[in-house]
Amino acid sequence: MTELEARIVLNMLPDLSSSTIKKLLDYFKTAKSALKANEQELVKSGLVQKSINKFKSGLKSVDLEAELKLVKKLGVEIISLGDSNYPKLLSQIYDPPIILYVMGELEPEAFKIAVVGSRQASFYGLKMAENFSYKLASLGITIVSGLARGIDTASHKGALKAGGKTIAVLGSGLGNVYPPENKGLFEQIADCGAVVSEFPMLTKPFAYNFPRRNRIISGMSSAVLVVEAAKRSGALITANCALDQGRDVFAVPGKADSPTSWGTNQLIKDGAKLVDSCEEIISELEIEIHSHLKTQENNNSPMNVCLSNEDKQILAQISDEPIEFDQLAEKLSLLTSQLLSCLTQLEMRGLVKQLPGKRFVKSRGFK
Repeated sequence: MTELEARIVLNMLPDLSSSTIKKLLDYFKTAKSALKANEQELVKSGLVQKSINKFKSGLKSVDLEAELKLVKKLGVEIISLGDSNYPKLLSQIYDPPIILYVMGELEPEAFKIAVVGSRQASFYGLKMAENFSYKLASLGITIVSGLARGIDTASHKGALKAGGKTIAVLGSGLGNVYPPENKGLFEQIADCGAVVSEFPMLTKPFAYNFPRRNRIISGMSSAVLVVEAAKRSGALITANCALDQGRDVFAVPGKADSPTSWGTNQLIKDGAKLVDSCEEIISELEIEIHSHLKTQENNNSPMNVCLSNEDKQILAQISDEPIEFDQLAEKLSLLTSQLLSCLTQLEMRGLVKQLPGKRFVKSRGFK
C-alpha cells in the first residue's frame, strides 16, 4: 500500500473528523504507520477511546479496491495535502482535508473568490449572483461555489457564460452528484475548471457534510461574496468559516422584508463589506490581486481577452513612459471606479504593468 492509498483509507473511515486524522498524521508522521498502530499507540497519539473504536471498526468496512476502480472509471484525480497541486490557501486553514477528489483542473495558484447564497433565491438574487460572477470571471478570477440550487448554480453559470473558470465543491462524493438536476452543469464545470470533494466517491449528500464542504469553499478562496442568505442559511456558515480563516467577506444588500436577505443584511451589520458592484470588490482586494498579477507575469502567462472600447481608450493613453493614475483619469471620461476596474483587467491580461506610485506603463511585448 502506498502512502497516498493509506491516506485514502484514513479519509474513508466513517465518522472520523479531519482534525482527528490530522492528529494521527502529526503523531505517526505517515498514514501507513497510523493504520498499523495498536490501541496503546493510538492512545499515545491523543485519540480518545470513542475515536479509537471508530477507527478500528471503520477499517473493517473500507473497500479501497472498489474506491480506486471507481476513481479510475470516472477519470478522477486524487491529490493529497502537501502535493504541489494542492490549493495553497486551503492548506493553510486549521483543518484542511488530507484528500481531495478532483475532476478537471484546480489551478492552485489561480486567484479565487467564492460566491454563495440561498438555495431558495429570489429573481433579484439569482441575477446579482450571475452578474457578479460573470464580471469577476471575465477578469480572470476563478469563481468558487457549492453546486447547490439557487445562488450557487447562478454563480457557476455566470462564470461559464463569461468563458471563465469555476470550481464546484460538493457535499457528496463525485460519483453521487447532488442535486441530480445539476449533472449537466457538473460536467460543464469539470471541463472549464474543476469539481472537488473531500468525501469518498459514493458518499451521499448528508446534511452534516455541508458545513465541512463550506470550509473548503472559503478555504481555497481569497474572499467570499454572499448574495442572499436566510436566517439559518449554509451561506452564513461559509461566511463564518471565511472570517475564522482570515478571509474578506462581502455581502450584497437586500430588501429589508425579504427572508432571504436577512443573512446578508445581518452580515453587513456585523462588519461585512457592503458591495453593489464588482468594482468595489476589485478595489478592496487590489493589493492581493496585484500580488497575483505579479506571479502571473513571472510565469509568463498573460490572459488574452477581447478589448472593450474603454480598454482601447486607456491603452491609447499608456505608453512606455509611466503615467500616473490621476493623469489618466483627467484624460478619460471614465468614473474612477470604472478606470480602476479596467486597469486591473488590462494587468490581468498582461497588457499593462503598474509601477510604484500608482503609475502605469505598457507591458513588454504589447504594441
